[in-house]
Amino acid sequence: MASDYTVGFEPADRLAQDRESVRRRFWGKFKQVVAQLPFAEDLLAAYYCAFDKQTPRHVQAALLGAVAYFILPFDFMPDVLPLLGFTDDAAVLATAIRMVASHITQEHRDAARAALKRGIDTAEGTE
Repeated sequence: MASDYTVGFEPADRLAQDRESVRRRFWGKFKQVVAQLPFAEDLLAAYYCAFDKQTPRHVQAALLGAVAYFILPFDFMPDVLPLLGFTDDAAVLATAIRMVASHITQEHRDAARAALKRGIDTAEGTE
């Protein structure tokens, strides 16, 4: 039986193992909610790091898990709740970033900033 601490993360772990599904589903959800995300730049930097071929596998796994949690339609705190909906997503992402911060390079952060500046419609092509 799963503990209370793992129940919300098991589906994200399974989803994170399917990189193409994460890639495909990420952009749809991101485009829908980017205006509501105070951590959009960090999320994009983590995404770019997770899909960077130079990033070590264990770092990719941690970041893909966090990105997968973000794209899941159900999570601990439903994303449709005003103000609170993305707090759990932000916490999961912040934890993953803290664990692997040295691997998120300035290039990942610059790519995230540039994608947001250009607009999300063109960001998908920068992967």
